Amino acid sequence: MAATDVQEFIQQNRALADQVENHRGISETNKQWDARREFVLRNINEFEEAQIDQLLALSMVWANNVFMGCRYNTELLDKVNEMADGIVVEDAPVFKTREEIMKKVGR
Repeated sequence: MAATDVQEFIQQNRALADQVENHRGISETNKQWDARREFVLRNINEFEEAQIDQLLALSMVWANNVFMGCRYNTELLDKVNEMADGIVVEDAPVFKTREEIMKKVGR
C-alpha cells in the first residue's frame, strides 16, 4: 500500500480509520505512526475484533524493530516482516550490533 493508497483507504473506511487512529502512541512521531498505521490497516482484516490487541502488539514489534533497533526472536521478526511486506519507510535508521562495531574497530 503506497501512501496514496493508505489515504484512499482511510477516506473510504472512515469509521475503521478513526478506530485505528485511537491507538496512536503519545510519543510516536508522524513518521512512526504513518508506518505503523499502514501496518495495522494492511492487516486488520486478518484479525477478529477480539484479536485487535494482538495485531496492535505485532505492529509495535515491527515499529520497534524498524525505528529503535529492538531485536526479537527470528520467528516473530519473520512474521511481522511478512505482514509489513511492501511498507516503505524512508530514511529508516540503520542499527549496528556490538559485534559489527567491534569488527570495524579491529579488536
